[in-house]
Amino acid sequence: MSRESMEFDVVVVGAGPAGLAAAIRLRQRAAEAGAELSVCVVEKGSEVGAHLLSGAVLDPRALSELLPDWKEAGAPLNTPATRDRFVLLTRRHAIPLPTPPQMRNDGNTIISLGNLARWLAGKAEEMGVEIFPGFAATEVLYDEAGAVAGVATGDLGLNKDGTPGPNHQPGVELRARQTLFGEGCRGSLTKELFARFGLGAGCEPQTYGIGVKELWEVEPARHRAGEVMHTVGWPLDHGTYGGSFLYHLEDNQVAVGFVVGLDYTNPYLSPFEEMQRFKTHPAIRGVFEGGRRISYGSRALTEGGYQSVPKLSFPGGALIGCGAGFMNVPRIKGIHNAMKSGMVAAESVFDLLTAGAALAPAVAPTTTSSPAAAASHQPAGSNESTPSPAAGSREAREAREARDYRSRLDATWLMKELRAVRNIRPGFHLGLLPGLAYAAIDTYVLRGRAPWTLGHRKDHETLTPMARSRPIDYPKPDGKLTFDRLSSVFVSNTNHGENQPCHLKLADPTRAIDVNHAVYGAPETRYCPAAVYEIVESNGPKLVINAQNCVHCKTCDIKDPTQNITWVPPEGGGGPNYPNM
Repeated sequence: MSRESMEFDVVVVGAGPAGLAAAIRLRQRAAEAGAELSVCVVEKGSEVGAHLLSGAVLDPRALSELLPDWKEAGAPLNTPATRDRFVLLTRRHAIPLPTPPQMRNDGNTIISLGNLARWLAGKAEEMGVEIFPGFAATEVLYDEAGAVAGVATGDLGLNKDGTPGPNHQPGVELRARQTLFGEGCRGSLTKELFARFGLGAGCEPQTYGIGVKELWEVEPARHRAGEVMHTVGWPLDHGTYGGSFLYHLEDNQVAVGFVVGLDYTNPYLSPFEEMQRFKTHPAIRGVFEGGRRISYGSRALTEGGYQSVPKLSFPGGALIGCGAGFMNVPRIKGIHNAMKSGMVAAESVFDLLTAGAALAPAVAPTTTSSPAAAASHQPAGSNESTPSPAAGSREAREAREARDYRSRLDATWLMKELRAVRNIRPGFHLGLLPGLAYAAIDTYVLRGRAPWTLGHRKDHETLTPMARSRPIDYPKPDGKLTFDRLSSVFVSNTNHGENQPCHLKLADPTRAIDVNHAVYGAPETRYCPAAVYEIVESNGPKLVINAQNCVHCKTCDIKDPTQNITWVPPEGGGGPNYPNM
């Protein structure tokens, strides 16, 4: 069965803060210029915000640039940060530390990222952006010159073996003159683009963390609206990077989360269990006494910073948001940077399209356009009388790249902010206390102007064999303060069709036993926060993949020691359904 095709000027992959900011800015520029510009956003979650998870404390700088009237327009920024606390935990004590300037939150707001994205999506639709939730982009389309020409969504209704089922619906080709990829951390299409266009050449390897988060409703007497608390130290050993956050939102809700750097070395470590153990600390557990857990989720995040930002543009498209690595780790913030990157990319792409440099069709459609396609239009800047390079030529390919995107970005506060803190995260390779000392020197003495730039390691290369590692004994959950993985997945509202193909692909199934299990003790059974992977004994050990539990954190794709696991999108609409995470 052939696929239908729809044409747009710009397709944005991912309805996160970067993608929505880009879509809004594109439509703003079109309105200012009196130009026609069709913009589509495709989102794999069942609705906008369903797959979004962050702390989150928002620096509203980018939002104010994008929509200056956001307060009057009712943006869901309801809990201003009123107090900062930074604490070093030992097993029994909590030692207050001076709050570093990067972590001070004057003027910032505690938010739900999902709720902010839903609000931004409404604004985008008011401006004429088309948003398609529930459709996973699974394939990058290329033209005959090798430039990106859009994306295709995945088929629906496939059987486990990949054959069409009785309710099969083929995917749809969303063809575009420019495609912006805002998939978030470790996007599957972004990985393909890295390999095809060599985007990672000339920069440090990306390094990642895994964040595990719960949302609680606590007793009013224990709630302190606007309080922002971060901790380092226990329960992690001093050689492992990580820490916690507790954010007191509105309505007696508290967001609690724990982040572990995925460059950790001990294969026995479980980020999920570290999060549960953290809540039992004498200085922490009182917040949750008498409360109840509302929701749970987990997501990987990019921590590489300035030196790990890749080449951002390529013929036919660009990277935006967390997938490109714009998180400011010392500030523990990335939303404002993601939005800014989307806005700058939108400016560059709009100018490219309207300047006539991308007049050649992205690619001739191979199927009849969908009757529902709102893109039966003449794309922006098209002019039949204007000559264009031959479709398959190198000139045509290069003419479709927004080459000035990076230079524009370098001129903004975003890259200046990242450059100033570039050495703080890799400084923790020395350990917790030396890392804190170096961060203080870099911040207060060098002021971010060190004449050197520290590098990163590849996270999948850092595990030590289990024979040389210390086992970790985690306490059993009590079901009140601490929980197991399966009950946690339940409150993430995760759902996948059980008869679809497994979206967690093993390049070599034997490696899961011969290397992962034999050498590292099956670390995927511990770094996965959703009980997706388990080892069962049936005439020898066997890896079982419970793909229906997956919360789309992407940790397995990052941390697997032989890079044997590849995460690909399941059917659109599957996965977690976070209400306000």
